[in-house]
Amino acid sequence: MASLRYVLARSDQPLIRGARRTARRLLDAPVPAPKVIVLPIVKLWRVVQIAYYFLKRKLIAEPFLKAQCASYGPGLRCGNFVHWISGAGDIVLGEHVQVDGKSDFMFGSLLPERPMLEIGDHTYINHRCSFSVARRVTIGRHVYIAGNVRFMDSPGHPMDAAGRRAHLPPSAEQIRPIVVGDDAWIGVDCIVLPGVTIGEGAVIAAGSVVSRDVPPFTLAGGVPAKPIRELPRS
Repeated sequence: MASLRYVLARSDQPLIRGARRTARRLLDAPVPAPKVIVLPIVKLWRVVQIAYYFLKRKLIAEPFLKAQCASYGPGLRCGNFVHWISGAGDIVLGEHVQVDGKSDFMFGSLLPERPMLEIGDHTYINHRCSFSVARRVTIGRHVYIAGNVRFMDSPGHPMDAAGRRAHLPPSAEQIRPIVVGDDAWIGVDCIVLPGVTIGEGAVIAAGSVVSRDVPPFTLAGGVPAKPIRELPRS
């Protein structure tokens, strides 16, 4: 089929050349768009779109998320996608939490205690975020998390080569909780590594890898993220 398309696209035969010209004319031919006809159709299409996504969110996406939470507060809202949740762990969501778009929640049962993800009141999580939880990840209140941010409280594999060859899990010492303080803002494409505490009101610049604690009300950025300047404590 591919070779036939190539021949039809490159052939110099008069009949095929004429067919190509006719096809191009048809593709380029203008289609009349009288406003009196098209605008009502566009408005109707927008109404149908709004209704479809509203019902999908209310009847599918939000119930799916709520059913898999250990607890959640009033005002929980998510986008139109069904979030990916795997493994055994507890999701605890505060009041008026918004988990927009589609995010991944992955739990690794590597320790005796059950892993937990806790997200505080009025926190916003954007599209394509990822939470890999083997012990505990705690997100404070009024936190803004931009798209494609990844949290992982475990390296996933042991640091020594012999352990990786034996397909062993990481040691308990390597699995360390993550804490994000109230009013923090984490920029797009950031990675937050095990054992990190991001202080209250801190801002993490886009694309940063946070491998050490960030003081409260501090702008940090880079790979690895380092303090850049202090922020006002309003």
